Amino acid sequence: MTLYGYYRSSASYRVRIALNLKGLDVDQVAVNLAAGAQHEEEFQALNAQRMVPVLETDDGLRLTQSLAICEYLDECYPSTPALLPADAAGRARVRGLANLVASEIHPLNNLRVLKYLVGELELDERDKLDWYRHWVAEGFAAFEALLESKQTGKCCHGDTPTLADICLVPQVYNAKRFDCDLTAYPRLSAIAEHCLTLPAFEQASPSRQPDAC
Repeated sequence: MTLYGYYRSSASYRVRIALNLKGLDVDQVAVNLAAGAQHEEEFQALNAQRMVPVLETDDGLRLTQSLAICEYLDECYPSTPALLPADAAGRARVRGLANLVASEIHPLNNLRVLKYLVGELELDERDKLDWYRHWVAEGFAAFEALLESKQTGKCCHGDTPTLADICLVPQVYNAKRFDCDLTAYPRLSAIAEHCLTLPAFEQASPSRQPDAC
């Protein structure tokens, strides 16, 4: 398999964690989003959305969207740890937490949105950071409240990493990169810190990737 990604891409980060949890080795191809490589004809042939990640399987199947890729890996490689709980209620809770990050927080703060704010709308750096921090605070406040559950353990759902943790850790990484104040979110911060002690998460971190600057 080949993973097309970018070291600072939250979505690519999620898939790297999932691959590590499943013990799968893949070839990695760096797509430099900051330099606009996603707009090149060669990459557009892989993904018409011009986004990373793309996971290309050995038989030529091309998969896009990080959560879809993670669930594909969970179904095709059902070894422990499972990325989703065995029970329907647990799966719904984990998917809800994962989508809070992937569908609510991240889309408002990804690279192309930030570039549009600065380029097309001519926001200055301070306004851009205010935008970023506002939506992180909105999302993290909700995430923190949802962790007030007996189902929360060392990880978002019990003591084993799931799709929820796969989404949370990259978002916390980016929040710290943009100097977001995380003191109001002790539960999610503790979970992220715990996950980063696990090799699958630590080895997927942006600083460990070949294209890290």
